[in-house]
Amino acid sequence: MRGIVTLRLLFACAGALAIAVPASAQSTYSAYAETPSAALVRHIHTLTSDPKDFGALIGAGKASLDIGDPQAAAGFFARADEVSPRSPLPQAGMGSVSVANGEAGAAMAYFSRALQLGAPLSTIACDRGLAYDLLGQQRQAQADYRAALNGPDATEARRRLALSLAISGDKAGAIQTLAPLSARGDAAVNRVRAFVLALTGDSRGAMVAIDAAMPGSWSRVSPFLQQLPTLRPEQKAAAVNLGIFPDANAPALASASASSPYAASVTTDRLASIDELLRGSTPQSTPTWQSAPAPQQVAYVAPPARKSTPVATTAGQRKIWLQLASGSNSAALPTEFRRLKSRNRDLFDGISGYVAHSPGRARLVIGPFRGATDAETFKADLETVGIDAFNWTNSESDKIVPLGTQ
Repeated sequence: MRGIVTLRLLFACAGALAIAVPASAQSTYSAYAETPSAALVRHIHTLTSDPKDFGALIGAGKASLDIGDPQAAAGFFARADEVSPRSPLPQAGMGSVSVANGEAGAAMAYFSRALQLGAPLSTIACDRGLAYDLLGQQRQAQADYRAALNGPDATEARRRLALSLAISGDKAGAIQTLAPLSARGDAAVNRVRAFVLALTGDSRGAMVAIDAAMPGSWSRVSPFLQQLPTLRPEQKAAAVNLGIFPDANAPALASASASSPYAASVTTDRLASIDELLRGSTPQSTPTWQSAPAPQQVAYVAPPARKSTPVATTAGQRKIWLQLASGSNSAALPTEFRRLKSRNRDLFDGISGYVAHSPGRARLVIGPFRGATDAETFKADLETVGIDAFNWTNSESDKIVPLGTQ
């Protein structure tokens, strides 16, 4: 169990977005967004008045998955299916519940039914891809993740695709897949990158990445990162996506409830109260979900803006960038950037170039980055495809403008 506790620590501390939460339930919560716990309370209040409100049942199911409670989610989705048996949403939800429980075979049956009822592939592909990974069918998993890149779960699909490629031994492909997330300052990318490196046998690189995500934690997680390459493909997928890691005796589950920042414990009283509520009766006791916080303004440090957003620095704004090229003729820099981007489209997805004007020199740069660690991570990604770059911090007098407007 010591190994499971350590993995739980890794999942809990490495970022605000836990991989173990199914993609169909995940949302990106902005500074003013409703938390999953608050969403669950809101849907429960709706169901108090109308236990057959289909939208509230689906919403409650997704919110339950968000807080790491697949058992409660299954109950909501089952009731939603009774209300609207021809809708694909309850079947897709049950598929996500099965994935969260590590039950890949059961998940496939639900996803097949959801597709038959008209669910677009892009809406279930991220979780179905994980089911394929849990079955050791990485090629099919990767096809699904790529289909999900055009759907609502694109960011999570990119993370899972990188992990699946690493399980297949494609380290370069995995790093390139993560590169756009690294450039955007994605909260979970250092953890995922550490898993990618560990899965492909780069234990030292994995330790550096983990230490960047959780300073001082490498000594506690190093035994498990070193063991990852020795697992079977399906075991690797379960370990890095769900926290299910085989110990000396039997597999054990480091559940999403321990890794979610909104985790809520599952109790018999709580489930009984929900059952009574949805049957239209008055709960005999106060369920634990009633103590969840109401929607509120949340302060998560905001990540840097997407690099495709035109910006220009003014006096006093010192930022960290990566320099790709330089010279006295700024007119040649757009051609150079187009050349780099055309050869590495995935790596430069969503990234625009800028020209930094200094006395006697023009620099082709990308950024700005949140900090030196993020810049170094993307620099390492560029090195995997043979692109040399180095950190550069602008001075107060440098003028930086979007490429093409210099």
